[in-house]
Amino acid sequence: YKRCVLHSQEFTGSHTAVAISEAFANMFDTWRIDRSKVHAVVSDNARNMAKAMEDSDLKGIRCMAHTIQLAVNEGLLSQRSIADVIAIGRKIVGHFKHSPLAYARLQSIQEQFGTPQKRFQQDVSTRWNSTYYMLESLFAQKRVLATYIADHDLPATFTAYQWVLIENVLSLLAPFEQITKEISSSDASVADVIPLLAALKRLLNKEAETDHGVKTTKSALLEAVSTRFSQADSEPLYCIATVLDPRYKDHYLDVGKKLRTREMIQAELDLGKPLGDGDGQVMHSAGDENSAESKRPRTTDEPRTVTLSDMFDQILQENNPFARQRTSSTAQQLDGYLSEVPIPRSNNPLEFWRTNQGRFPDLAQMAR
Repeated sequence: YKRCVLHSQEFTGSHTAVAISEAFANMFDTWRIDRSKVHAVVSDNARNMAKAMEDSDLKGIRCMAHTIQLAVNEGLLSQRSIADVIAIGRKIVGHFKHSPLAYARLQSIQEQFGTPQKRFQQDVSTRWNSTYYMLESLFAQKRVLATYIADHDLPATFTAYQWVLIENVLSLLAPFEQITKEISSSDASVADVIPLLAALKRLLNKEAETDHGVKTTKSALLEAVSTRFSQADSEPLYCIATVLDPRYKDHYLDVGKKLRTREMIQAELDLGKPLGDGDGQVMHSAGDENSAESKRPRTTDEPRTVTLSDMFDQILQENNPFARQRTSSTAQQLDGYLSEVPIPRSNNPLEFWRTNQGRFPDLAQMAR
């Protein structure tokens, strides 16, 4: 499929729900888009946007990246020691940003050590990952900064304990950074939401060696994610999209939601294809296409850190398709599709449906 930007305009005046709703109406009129053809509108979590979607009778989807932003902010602010580290980091970065002489001295030390001559990343309050990148850039230049403060002053410095804390914070926030990148890519879809959340919550529930000093923040992050995404796996659009994604299928839903989602999909299929229509035959294939994603080999000396990818593997291994008994052609398509092993996450789901539309014609049409 292809994607393009049809419309972009400056939004002047007050951002009220009425004004936003009118802007959508004018945009649809400009492009002669039937409102019933609009599948969903993605927006931030602001109340005026939610009200505008409701008033316009449009399906609204909360931007996952923005919701992650709110959750991480809650987590970082929950622990004073981490908030202090971030504040010190901002002072150090600001010092080198506003002092050409200080930056020139820093460059000289970087050159002595043979490290890349990079500026420190300045964080922005509206983007949590910029804080992550700021701490990451400071930690990467730890040795350079230690040499700098031996001869020059800084407005603030990190203690040995705070350097350890930074390292553990980076480890804790790494999965959030990975998720933010994934859902911000041009290939992201609503089908990614439930699996990503399932893997993230499972990872946050596990104890790790890098939890020292960040347990309060870790617990706060888990609570914030669980609260802000509490309705995700109950939203029909998310559930159906997830099941129709060959990388995920129904492995990330509990038993009750699996059954409910199958019923919704079956109802949609039966609207366009009466029960008993067709010969009821579903072709099955075997081979590398449906093999489980292989794990990267590692040496015995390599440190083992539990990652977000490990959580995906665990969930898939725990969820085995159970027996299904239906008689219609569309039901057999659905059962046959769900009985096969999900494709690797690195694969393109749209390519899967293009290749397998002959085997699952009705599902392929619905997925697209």
